Amino acid sequence: MQRAAFFSGGDAQMAAGDLGELLVPYMPTIRVPKSGDRVYKTECAFSYDSPKVPGASGGALPKRRNAKLFLDLETNSDPNNDDFEYEDEAKLVIFPDHYEILLPNIEELPALVTIACDALLSAKSPYRKQDPDSWEEELQASKHAKTLVQLDNGVRIPPSGWKCSKCDLRENLWLNLTDGSVLCGKWFFDGSGGNGHAMEHYKETGYPLAVKLGTITPDGADVYSFDEEEPVLDPHIAKHLAHFGIDMLQMQVTENGLRDNDIKPRVSEWEVIQEAGVKLKPMYGPGYTGMKNLGNSCYLNAVMQAIFSIPEFQRAYVGNLPRIFDYSPLDPTQDFNTQMAKLGHGLLSGQYSKPPMKSELIEQVMKEEHKPQHNGISPRMFKAFISKGHPEFSSNRQQDAQEFFLHLINLVERNPVGSENPSDVFRFLVEERTQCCQSRKVRYTERVDYIMQLPVAMEAATNKDELIAYELKRREAEAARRPPPELVRAKIPFSACLQAFSEPNNVEDFWSSALQAKSAGVKTSRFASFPEYLVVQIKKFTFGLDWIPKKLDVSVDMPDFLDISHLRARGLQPGEEELPDIAPPIIIPDDAKDRMTNHFVESLDIDESSVMQLAEMGFPLEACRKAVYYTGNLGAEVAFNWIIAHMEEPDFAEPLVIPAFGEVASSGAAVFGAVGLDNQPPEEMVAIIISMGFQRNLAIQALKATNNNLERALEWIFSHPELEEETEPALDMMDMENNANANILAETGSEGPRIKDGSGRYELFGFISHMGTSTMSGHYVCHLKKEGRWVIYNDLRVCASERPPKDLGYIYFYHRIPS
Repeated sequence: MQRAAFFSGGDAQMAAGDLGELLVPYMPTIRVPKSGDRVYKTECAFSYDSPKVPGASGGALPKRRNAKLFLDLETNSDPNNDDFEYEDEAKLVIFPDHYEILLPNIEELPALVTIACDALLSAKSPYRKQDPDSWEEELQASKHAKTLVQLDNGVRIPPSGWKCSKCDLRENLWLNLTDGSVLCGKWFFDGSGGNGHAMEHYKETGYPLAVKLGTITPDGADVYSFDEEEPVLDPHIAKHLAHFGIDMLQMQVTENGLRDNDIKPRVSEWEVIQEAGVKLKPMYGPGYTGMKNLGNSCYLNAVMQAIFSIPEFQRAYVGNLPRIFDYSPLDPTQDFNTQMAKLGHGLLSGQYSKPPMKSELIEQVMKEEHKPQHNGISPRMFKAFISKGHPEFSSNRQQDAQEFFLHLINLVERNPVGSENPSDVFRFLVEERTQCCQSRKVRYTERVDYIMQLPVAMEAATNKDELIAYELKRREAEAARRPPPELVRAKIPFSACLQAFSEPNNVEDFWSSALQAKSAGVKTSRFASFPEYLVVQIKKFTFGLDWIPKKLDVSVDMPDFLDISHLRARGLQPGEEELPDIAPPIIIPDDAKDRMTNHFVESLDIDESSVMQLAEMGFPLEACRKAVYYTGNLGAEVAFNWIIAHMEEPDFAEPLVIPAFGEVASSGAAVFGAVGLDNQPPEEMVAIIISMGFQRNLAIQALKATNNNLERALEWIFSHPELEEETEPALDMMDMENNANANILAETGSEGPRIKDGSGRYELFGFISHMGTSTMSGHYVCHLKKEGRWVIYNDLRVCASERPPKDLGYIYFYHRIPS
């Protein structure tokens, strides 16, 4: 495959000749970038090589600009700071012979090529901020950071108990790095509320930089520049915080002469999960590559580290890398498989995880050259693509790792590569047994899932007396405005969470086909198949009475070895009688002024309990309301299917707008929205039919045959029972835009859901932990078991774990033990 491309740097200079004649075969492929085109100049579409990486394709080495280099190396200074400059040069490179033409070259190059080169070189970053919530460029170092004056006023900041010095507010607090004032914010980039006292202080004093308390970690903190009116980086943040007694690196106390038994127990989840206070040995090499935090992107980093520790994903993307790259489209930055292969290679190759060699650096200094160590990768292109069009992941806000995991699996499903789909290792079938409490009749249905969600059984806490005493002390301290007491965390047995999962749950608004009326119903879930890799989520996130998201700060004794064989589904048992296959009636209200429609006799009310169940999973509240509304209050499971089908839409999180009765296209359609493109039935109607136990392809076929009339579609299904046993290939490939990898895709099977059933015995190999009070804030860290020992992945920092906090995890990864 031949391509004309633009690169920076290179090795061989092209011999003199007729450049115009040489470029003739490529002229039809050259075009000038227009406004809105994505131009990537600092990141390769196929690798994480850059001019700063030794041995990369192109790139001049940095030149030493002053005598501070040796001193900076001795103090572990960042070689990429202002003390170094890169001498850039641009060349036009013609493949496959790698002819290079130094730019600019107006005299010899055709006008079209010159214009295209100039447009590329002057193009703005594709990551530029488009709107307040969209993906934006990396933060830049503040112009004040290097010369910041700090007052020697004796101020020392305590580790907790902060409040605004002007209004006593205890949230959204900012520490001014000049005088140590702690004041509340208002108009800052995270959208938090406050009274604006930090801004008022700046206007009075001119002190420019402030750090947000609660965001300080060993990797940095959120810093805002009032003068520059934007969030910034402070390369000297550790020194600036130390001035006020804050040790962001959490140096281990044992080095100060204290014995181990003199050390106070560390109960803060930030300290425990990140293993602060313990000297951790950095890890280097293949599989030990860190990922840069792009600004609240730790959820992505943690999930991708876990994903690419799984052999099936390694084989699918890194093993198939040559084929994927060969079949990549003209714009590989917009191809899912290309970007997955690039990320997998970056994490697993070891090319971006090399130990520092101080002797070699000193030798380079003496030769007046410097090759910076390039550890870790910056997944900017991957994040920009994978979050494209998603209202939450495309923002710079913190997100739920579980929601991102499902989003990733959805993309893997839609962009298969090779003969097997790697996401199959997570796929399993759930058998749901629904029983009418009055008639005692049952219905068995199956659905596909990827995560086992375990409720937190708070009532089973083994330290209830300690919790009660702690709560009393906490309230007394709050009333007296004293520092809070040492935290007591609820200890929950894993067996209690597993028991809560297996217990029957009430079915809201259950319609019994045996009674032809609403009745009480219960539902139990069991595994119809066990996956190769079991992903377990501890449902720590919930909503308070004030509808504010919060997290249950609990400790769950997660086992290293897990046996859930007793949760195997058994199907219809002797003596059980099945519920009749009769659909609930669909009734259109006579009053057009009602502006609503419902498939039950009652007018439509949004089931708030289902909305809350979905919101606890991390989905936007308005999207949850729409999902429940458009699926006719048939429960959280059906609404969840609607969310998965619509989460890519631009208005996914927009407020619900109920259509007017006059806008109804057909009977019952007001509930389910407009008819899809290309005569595709609305997903809401499909979801309702599937929830009644019918197959997806049969639901689509019935709706198409009846012009998307739900009532007639159900009648059509009952009049064609012979079709219920038939299956057919997938009816559409679901948004394969810009994906030329279709040439190497395996054909979709027609035998039903793909599962890898086997034993129900598992061993723990990884977990993702969350620090913070809700999914909208905090930090994620990943622990993985590699080569017999635990390793902590904390963004760019990859170290051998000494105290893996397995009891504080949020998402756990288990691998099946071979029988």
